[in-house]
Amino acid sequence: MCSAPSSITVSAAHAADCRAAPEPGIDWQGCNKSSLVLSGSSLDKANLFGADFNYTDLRQSSFVGANLEKAALIRSSLAGSRADQANFSRIEGYRTSFSGVSARQANFASAELQRADFSNANLTGADFRKAELGRANFQGAVITGAAFGMANLSRANLAAAKYQGPLDFTGAFLFLTRIEGMDLSASTGLVQWQIDETCGDANTKLPEGLEPATDWPCPPDDD
Repeated sequence: MCSAPSSITVSAAHAADCRAAPEPGIDWQGCNKSSLVLSGSSLDKANLFGADFNYTDLRQSSFVGANLEKAALIRSSLAGSRADQANFSRIEGYRTSFSGVSARQANFASAELQRADFSNANLTGADFRKAELGRANFQGAVITGAAFGMANLSRANLAAAKYQGPLDFTGAFLFLTRIEGMDLSASTGLVQWQIDETCGDANTKLPEGLEPATDWPCPPDDD
């Protein structure tokens, strides 16, 4: 009878993957890839679960369909990358740059994305439910069909984001969230207490039955 592979053999095989060059489908689960220059990498459908990419340059890379669940991406840059249908759920993405990223139908659920930069990104259909998005920047981003249910958007900047149709804000925390000029008339899940905490202006359009906050407009947020 053949014996099962030893844990040592399995560990050695995985270690070899950690040292391997980036390629589509690579298995870098749990690998340490921090503080590296990996710009232009092709990592489509790669297994990057729990990998450490803190401070790593991943600009202009491709992550289409990749699994980055629970990966560490603190202060890393994915600017200009393709990440459609990628799984970013539960990542650590403090101050991570997603500027100009194409992340259509990507999953950011329950991710830590405080101060992340999503400017000019394509986030059509992205799932941000229960994500921490304090002070995240969505200026110029396409957020059509994005879901923000139960997300923390405290001080996030949604003004100048681009979208068509409804956005879902069910249970979202919107303390000082910048919504100046936004047409939210078709959005779902909004209630008056949420609006009262936001920063809108005379050009902000709200769903029927909701009123502008009495302290609009807010002063500039220079932090």
